[in-house]
This record gives sequence, C-alpha cells and structure tokens, in this order.
Amino acid sequence: VLPEPGLKRIGPFSDFSNPGPRLAGRLQARPSNERNSMAIQQTYSMIKPDGVRNGHIGEIINRFERAGLTIERMELGMVTPEQAKANYAEHEGKPFYDGLIAYITSGPVVKMVVSGEGAVAKCRSLMGATNPAEAAPGTIRGDFGLIMDENVIHGSDSPESAEREIGIFFE
Repeated sequence: VLPEPGLKRIGPFSDFSNPGPRLAGRLQARPSNERNSMAIQQTYSMIKPDGVRNGHIGEIINRFERAGLTIERMELGMVTPEQAKANYAEHEGKPFYDGLIAYITSGPVVKMVVSGEGAVAKCRSLMGATNPAEAAPGTIRGDFGLIMDENVIHGSDSPESAEREIGIFFE
C-alpha cells in the first residue's frame, strides 16, 4: 500500500494491510455492528413529592440527560393509593409502610420511563444512597435529599422491577 501523496511511511507499522509477523493473528476485524457496550435498557424513575415541591424537576432531568440517558415518557401527576400499594407491596406490614403510602400520594410526582445503556445502574448511581445522609455529594439525594422519609427520587433496582413498575404507572 502506497501512502497518500505528501505523507511519509514511518516505520514498519505504517502499512496496516500487511501488519508483519509480530501483529499478524492479533489484529482481527470486527463486524461493524459489534460493540463493547452494555445493553440498552428501560427503567422507571419517579421524582417524589418533595422533589417536585422543592423545584428540582429540571435539574434532575438535566442530570439524567447529561449522563446519556433518554426520557422516553414523562408525566406529572398524582400517585393513586392503588399504584402506591402495588409499587411498595414488598414493604407491606413494615413499620414505615403506612407513612410511605401517605407520603407518595401526598402531592404530585414526575413519573418517567428512562432508557439508555445500563439505564438501571446508571440511574441508581445518579440517585445515590437511599438515605440522603449517606448519599455522596453530587448525587441527586446527596444534593437535594434532607431526610430518609423524603428522599427526592425513586428508581427501579433491577430490569425486572423496572418492567413491573412501568406497568404500574404507565398502563
């Protein structure tokens, strides 16, 4: 292979069509559709009543989008008691359950279907630890959360939970 006019051949690796004995067998062409990336996922996220009340909707959405996530569906509205009970069924009977249901139905929320590479893990990383006191600065809960009972945002903890929660809130 001859170099383009005006370019000099430098060293033995300038002819990539003939890599030589040291690289032969180590260079493999990949199909153009093969990627070293995680699968595109959908997840469910909800800005809770305190996040809405305190004016954090725009900043939270901005953080998701800056992280490469896409908001596929979004709705400002109330969570019905039936939706709350379905979403938090695993907590029924625990001491905080009644307060959780009362809180999540106390004011408007922003319900979202979010997608992107590794969306579940990426959203959870952006949200931070469940307890705002333990959440790192720079995370949504670390920056905006004040108390455990009102921790700004909810996000699915697995692809299976995401599918279930999307079904509850976007029938």
